[in-house]
Amino acid sequence: MAKKKTKSTAKPEPQPTAGSQYSSDAIQVLKGLEAVRKRPGMYIGSTSARGLHHLVYEVVDNSIDEALAGFCTKIDLTINADDSVTVVDDGRGIPVDLHKTEKKPGLEVAMTLLHAGGKFDKSTYKVSGGLHGVGVSVVNALSEQLDVWVWRDGKEHHMSFQRGDTVRQLEVLGESKRTGTKITFLPDREIFTETRYDYETLANRLRELAYLNAGIKLSINDKRGEEERNDTFLFKKGLPEFVSFLRGSRKPLHPKPIEIVASKDDVEIDIAMQYSDGFSDNTFSFVNNINTHEGGTHLTGFKSALTRVINEVAKFRGALKKESYSLTGDDVREGLTAVLHVKVKEPQFEGQTKTKLGNSEVESIVKTVVYERLRNFLHEQPSVAKAVIEKASSAARAREAARKARELVRKKSALESGVLPGKLADCSVSDPAISELYIVEGDSAGGSAKQGRDRSYQAILPLRGKILNVQKARIDKILSNAEIRAMVTAIGTGVGGDDFRIEDARYHKIIIMTDADVDGAHIRTLLLTFFYSQMLPLVEAGYVYIAQPPLFRVAKGKEEYYAYSDEERDGYVKRLSNGSGKGKIAIQRYKGLGEMNPDQLWKTTMDPAARTILRVEIEEAFNASQLFEKLMGDEVEPRRAFIEENAVYVKNLDV
Repeated sequence: MAKKKTKSTAKPEPQPTAGSQYSSDAIQVLKGLEAVRKRPGMYIGSTSARGLHHLVYEVVDNSIDEALAGFCTKIDLTINADDSVTVVDDGRGIPVDLHKTEKKPGLEVAMTLLHAGGKFDKSTYKVSGGLHGVGVSVVNALSEQLDVWVWRDGKEHHMSFQRGDTVRQLEVLGESKRTGTKITFLPDREIFTETRYDYETLANRLRELAYLNAGIKLSINDKRGEEERNDTFLFKKGLPEFVSFLRGSRKPLHPKPIEIVASKDDVEIDIAMQYSDGFSDNTFSFVNNINTHEGGTHLTGFKSALTRVINEVAKFRGALKKESYSLTGDDVREGLTAVLHVKVKEPQFEGQTKTKLGNSEVESIVKTVVYERLRNFLHEQPSVAKAVIEKASSAARAREAARKARELVRKKSALESGVLPGKLADCSVSDPAISELYIVEGDSAGGSAKQGRDRSYQAILPLRGKILNVQKARIDKILSNAEIRAMVTAIGTGVGGDDFRIEDARYHKIIIMTDADVDGAHIRTLLLTFFYSQMLPLVEAGYVYIAQPPLFRVAKGKEEYYAYSDEERDGYVKRLSNGSGKGKIAIQRYKGLGEMNPDQLWKTTMDPAARTILRVEIEEAFNASQLFEKLMGDEVEPRRAFIEENAVYVKNLDV
């Protein structure tokens, strides 16, 4: 494209000054916790709500590490009225004696120096989740005010800090027979864009920790509202109770979860698993209380052993005589709810996010333990073995039926034959990184979207009616649905389990665009259920979005505004009412995308310079799994209870 020529007004280049020379004086040395305050995202991920809650997790994890070491039985978390947080435990208390090299109290060293703590000394903490963590010193650096009380050695001690700096030296407040630590901190409003804690987010983390650490009592108390909220979590059995919680309303195929508890080569393994009549695989893995949602070597070892054992037991029982194939990993995990928790002395996580375990030795350890223990259990419990094998064999038969459906989808895929769904209006560019696929409700809206889009990089796929609820169906039935086949073919990744290949995705933005009414919300929920159940890697990669079309058009004469809420609409009405000029204010409520002209749809919902789209993310995987099962599963009562509990929050209900 030709560039427009403009008259040059450039000034002569300035001569370098002493300050602009690159010398040793230009190298900044950030002392103490300055680096944390300068680049907080490097240490806690973000300065939004996620990073805010991470501060609490760091403090609570310190107390949990005391519990893992056998010195703590109770942890209390309080959200105070000013959104400060207090965490109290009954552990040993942070050391307060003088540090040999730093010549400061141990408490001050732990609070003001990065990479200072007892987690590096394995005689102090056998295992901990803090090896790759940022530590309480980062919480101190990012807090306006932080106070610590320590009970140990028969005394109560106290120190105060502001933004990482000591403002009140260690002092003894008096005698005390108790032991433990209490930390109260107020997140720095100069750092965080969000400073209000979400009760449910914190409660869910405490519940998770209580399941993972049987016998440890964790409580949360919220003092911000007119009425205090509180919950207490204590699970004596631990993971079996966790599995029952995660299984939800799905009918179990055997009465009790299968438990495997073992220790081998300094690796502690704790597993609970139970099969249900569902079709999805709900396996969650943890290392030293850290949710490894990207898996790792421990999960690989578990899956490998599970597949091998069930195949061997099935052949031993003669269950596969008529079958010409073995059971696959997908077959043996259909309907499985499992929690795998390993404790490793020196965990090696891939990346600072601690989401994938990399210790190669852990894979063989878990594989050996699971193979031996599960094989013995299934031979000793023939009724459980029968139920599990029948479930896996049924899944295998369905897989064979689905294979033909998949082959049909593949034959129609762009990668093999260049034939895309007839209803798809594809974009002209072939670079997935800049290509967008709009999945649109109905032919009318699809027509407007096709006319209003930028054809170079925006593709449109209109859907007719509501797709199948995949939460209640196997893959063979899923792939027999014409609308789902069209989506799978257009996206190009394949669908479900081992057949999925995210590198083949033809679009890196898949945008769900439905009407702003009850039917539109239902279709959006069905689509999200499909992506979560059958194309989860797309969601995890950040490829799935939800469009936000406006609810209202407010116009007077040549002036027009688009409002996305009742409050915004009222604001525009007020603005136009106060303005000069004649004319009646017209308010149009958009219930369907098809009511919008192509140019309106473009400038409000599809133009990257003006639109708002919401990226779908999963922060609490097991809560997401439960919610999908509750809302989209077979059981009516949990869904009825959810509707009754949340009916008060409904603002717009079509009648």
